[in-house]
Amino acid sequence: MKYLSEFRNVSAAKILVQQIRDRATRRWVLMDVCGGQTHSLVRYGIEQELEEHVDLIHGPGCPVCVTSTELIDFAVSLSLQPDTIVASFGDMIRVPGSRDSLMQARSRGGNVKIVYSPVDAVLIAAKNPQSQIVFFAVGFETTAPATAIAILQAAKLGLQNFSVLPAHVRVLPAMQTIMEMPGNRVEAFLAAGHVCSVTGFAQYEPFVSNYKVPVVVTGFEPVDLLGGILRCVEMLEQGICAVDNRYGRSVCRAGNESAQAIINRVYMVDDRDWRGFGTISGGGYRLRSEFANFDAAKRFERCVQTVAVESLCRGGDVMSGRIKPKQCPAFGVGCTPESPMGAPMVSSEGACAAYYRFDPLQLEKPR
Repeated sequence: MKYLSEFRNVSAAKILVQQIRDRATRRWVLMDVCGGQTHSLVRYGIEQELEEHVDLIHGPGCPVCVTSTELIDFAVSLSLQPDTIVASFGDMIRVPGSRDSLMQARSRGGNVKIVYSPVDAVLIAAKNPQSQIVFFAVGFETTAPATAIAILQAAKLGLQNFSVLPAHVRVLPAMQTIMEMPGNRVEAFLAAGHVCSVTGFAQYEPFVSNYKVPVVVTGFEPVDLLGGILRCVEMLEQGICAVDNRYGRSVCRAGNESAQAIINRVYMVDDRDWRGFGTISGGGYRLRSEFANFDAAKRFERCVQTVAVESLCRGGDVMSGRIKPKQCPAFGVGCTPESPMGAPMVSSEGACAAYYRFDPLQLEKPR
């Protein structure tokens, strides 16, 4: 099983763990950017094994988790309109808005369908010409090309009943925001390999130069992650700030130029509201003017009002690395995967879901 068994090799992992322990002269603070990395760090006990040498904190690595409450409320309202179907990925329909999630809207008669790709939503539109189909487009740079392809396909088919509610977000502006937050503790980043497979890693070079933090591109298996952590520790110990790619089997400096071309053809970089962060400059994409007729935000009137809801959930602090999931007062008490209060507990890539699933014992007190 090439590219899986060798990256879960116990002997190789133990050697890397010992090397990290030997190299670290103090406890360094590293942030993993992707929820998939968070899950592997917790699932395989890496965080516990390195607890005395590396403080692993978790970033906003789940696009479902950072989708704004306002957009979810809008999608819920669309699903309740006559002859309108809202399509999105499975995780997305469970994330709560200010009143309801899409799943709750479906129980009240809303028309919501789970799809596995944006093109599935185009097929639904082609088969249901009497209905308006809105694809709630969520994801990082990894899924933005697929949504762009769906829009181009809908245009080619001349579909007038297909539109997209764009919620795609960009990772690098969020990392910049975290570095500028008061009390930020991040000393190095584990960059998400799948995002870098699209964007390339050259984009991090100005970031590293500006903020003086090492960035190491890693994959998602234990040996991938341990290799990335080791490289971060080596650079920190040596006072080196640079970008290093430890995911060479999928990532190159320039990235996937075909995917970048299709992103640039359909989208423009725009400011984006991130749940738990506020508005991030350049934090997302909007459709270019020539594709405005596929923009659900322009096709439909936004007649829903988001209400502020008091909650014990500190999901925003979790996603910005200010606390760990078990330091949230709601974790495992009022907030569980069956009854989530915040998006990080809903999504399969959420940090709270990772801790609840793989490390649920011994709840920590909030700081």
